[in-house]
Amino acid sequence: MSTRITAPFQKQLLAQRASQIEQLATLRGGAVGRAEASAEHFSRAEDSDAQVNSARDLEFALDDHESAQIRLIDAALERIKAGSYGQCLDCGDEIPAARLHAAPEAPRCIACQEKLER
Repeated sequence: MSTRITAPFQKQLLAQRASQIEQLATLRGGAVGRAEASAEHFSRAEDSDAQVNSARDLEFALDDHESAQIRLIDAALERIKAGSYGQCLDCGDEIPAARLHAAPEAPRCIACQEKLER
């Protein structure tokens, strides 16, 4: 894919990355690590153990999801730099533009993604 074609995707990916980092920082309560944020958030004595455990598990799951999204975006940005953006990692076919517009971080065509998810 040419630079002219990938430029809008790169811009979209960079905006998504900034948004994900902002969400992750908000989730963590600023620039602290995941463990520190959880210790601070869940140190209230009035909450039951079940409430604390459920809330902590949810927070960790959200943190993992945001972190995974950032890794996908970073990988897509690397593929742009390498000149392989828009090619399916599994079959090598071109990923349709409609898929890339919907999910610019997508590393696979729909058929290969469905195979992976099964």
